[in-house]
Amino acid sequence: MKSSPRRLLTIGHSYIVPLNRRLANEMSRVAKADWDITIVAPSTLKGDLRPLTLETDLHDRAGVEGVPVLFDRVPQLKLYRDRLREILQQGWDLVHCWEEPYVLSGGQIARQAPPKTPLVYFTAQNNSKCYPPPFNWIETQTMQRSSGWIAPGQTVVAALKHRQGYDRPMRIIPHGVDVEHFFPAPEMQQSIRHRLEWDQMNAPIVGFLGRFVPEKGLTMLMRVLDQVAQPWRALFVGTGAMEAELRSWAERYGDRVRICTTVTHDQVPQYLNAMDILCAPSQTTRKWREQFGRMLIEAFACGIPVIGSDSGEIPYVIENAGLVLGEKDEQAWIQAISMLLDNPTQRAALAERGLDRAHSVYQWSVVARQHLEFFDSILGEKQVKQYT
Repeated sequence: MKSSPRRLLTIGHSYIVPLNRRLANEMSRVAKADWDITIVAPSTLKGDLRPLTLETDLHDRAGVEGVPVLFDRVPQLKLYRDRLREILQQGWDLVHCWEEPYVLSGGQIARQAPPKTPLVYFTAQNNSKCYPPPFNWIETQTMQRSSGWIAPGQTVVAALKHRQGYDRPMRIIPHGVDVEHFFPAPEMQQSIRHRLEWDQMNAPIVGFLGRFVPEKGLTMLMRVLDQVAQPWRALFVGTGAMEAELRSWAERYGDRVRICTTVTHDQVPQYLNAMDILCAPSQTTRKWREQFGRMLIEAFACGIPVIGSDSGEIPYVIENAGLVLGEKDEQAWIQAISMLLDNPTQRAALAERGLDRAHSVYQWSVVARQHLEFFDSILGEKQVKQYT
């Protein structure tokens, strides 16, 4: 007699955006009849750029339920309304919480879930911070209640493993990339270069994708490009407080530099394909270091060679699929960019290694399987299933 599927509830404010539901939906696809998966997301949320409303999507394979929230102007103070308590009582085999364990909503889920329901938390904190009350109490109580936790990288584990409550079972499972959305596409390259009026220019394009803020290394990248003797063009995609400074620097180079601040996430693959090199020169500060760098795995999936600094998680994300340089070593950056500008064969070799890493390590089906196998182990499965 065939057993009924286990029931998984996955909760996270990021799920309000359809693209961010890819993990849950891919888990549902990979699990087939073994898991019945439901997503809980805020019904509305004050986003960074605009208010967000939960919308269903044709690609949703898991069930989706919206819950109203309170205090969403400050992410750490956000709370779900009473409907969440009702949902948590509906007999789940495991609850996956994509909310940090120190925030109010993370603590709320730990309090409201039935005592015997296993809870698994995801955390991306790669600096061991001293939270003020009540957040330090919430973190300790939440992790003591938890059955396990997931980290996206080595630096998160290093920062948290000695903290109270983090002695629970743990897995490192990276963020994923949609290889059906991010892929090498010469037609995209041609389209964007035509839009940028770069059809007739033959110099390779050095690219940057991310927030225009000091910790992302823009100041150093500008200084480095000032000293690169080989012909280059530069494409900066993003927004942020350094936009005016970046535009002022770009003026001296005329049409060799393009700054694009209105690119939506759906358009990112097109702009990545337009680049010949992606640079991620993140700079560690007293309060921040690079947590992961999604642009790295998105560039890998598009077949774009990557150069990254050694800030935070970047070396572990890249490994041997790109170049990792000292975040303060400007001469190394000048030499690496110059070498790749001069050497299309080396660019092609890096592109191939990155593409292979995207498919073998970061594509969503791989990431989803790792989650399900960890959940099986939490539930004490004697034989962890091999999800295909």
